Amino acid sequence: MRLETLLPLGKVDPGLRAPDVPLDVHAVAAGAALLEEVGYGGLVVEETKDDPFTLLALAATSTERLRLGTAVAIAFPRSPTVMAMQAWTLQKLSRGRFTLGLGTQVRGHIQRRYGVAWAPPAPWMREYVQAVRAVWDCWQNGTPLDVRGEHYTLDLMVPLFDAGPIEHPAVPVHLAAINTNMCAVAGEVADGVRPHPVCTPSYIEEVMLPAVRRGAARSGRSLEEFRVCMKPLVASARTPEELVPKVRDARARIAFYASTPGYRAAFAHLGLGDLADEAKHLSKAQRWEDLPALVDDETLDRFVVIGTHDEIGAKLLDRYRSVVTDVEFSISVRDDQDREALRDLARLVQSADDAPARAMITADGAAS
Repeated sequence: MRLETLLPLGKVDPGLRAPDVPLDVHAVAAGAALLEEVGYGGLVVEETKDDPFTLLALAATSTERLRLGTAVAIAFPRSPTVMAMQAWTLQKLSRGRFTLGLGTQVRGHIQRRYGVAWAPPAPWMREYVQAVRAVWDCWQNGTPLDVRGEHYTLDLMVPLFDAGPIEHPAVPVHLAAINTNMCAVAGEVADGVRPHPVCTPSYIEEVMLPAVRRGAARSGRSLEEFRVCMKPLVASARTPEELVPKVRDARARIAFYASTPGYRAAFAHLGLGDLADEAKHLSKAQRWEDLPALVDDETLDRFVVIGTHDEIGAKLLDRYRSVVTDVEFSISVRDDQDREALRDLARLVQSADDAPARAMITADGAAS
């Protein structure tokens, strides 16, 4: 299994609130170097408050082995050609260590934050990825650029703007997904899927992966190298006492996610559709403080991996190793004790065989 993380180290909040320690862009290079030194496999960057491609450029220049990726960059506000160039440049700079993770965002953000007209996201993303790959093929192999779809017509590439071939042209593309249509698109045109944090192992196994396999069958693609990259909901701390506020925050995050219609399927899968409906009602009334009370301890444990730093690695493996090839987590490093704990975490998780997840992805390990 591969282990990756965000910066700052120890960030587990998926974006609902500001982290205890905000990301310092001046510390990205040092943070990436630390991850490489303790044996981490990868660093990923979200597109929230800073440009992810700039951050990854900083990380690329301070490391030699650490895999780098966007988790995720928002696709639709950028043209496929712009996205292709940003990825191509990072792939060159990192000497082949970059993965392009793409997400769609929800309708309100696309329309009101980015000012882009909305369209059904799954077919749009399929065309988008195909267009990005066509640009790369043009640059690498001299294939005439000829994209003609519902959203994009691309047929011009003059020498001045031709980025040309690079040493590592196979840039993996991963798609953020939760619902079956986008999972099918990932299987059809991408190299991996990034489930939302509310996707439980059973949801991944019984809902997402069958859709991935249907998409792969449509295009005749193999899933032998396909990856499932999970950012779990985690509550972890050095001691049980320090863990208490982390659990409280995790309960609030689950309740907030339950209120989001786009995530309802993951809750309904566990028989929690009524909880999601009630959470949506409270959020519309802006009764934010009432949301956490909807999440009892049993529901909390179904969505959140909870444990002290010396327990959390094994608990992550127990929960996800049968369906996930890459897992995202870290602890904050305040002293040498934390540094060694992070090293031990990386060693434990990355020593786990990903064969069970590989078998599940390809259906060799799925129930008939």
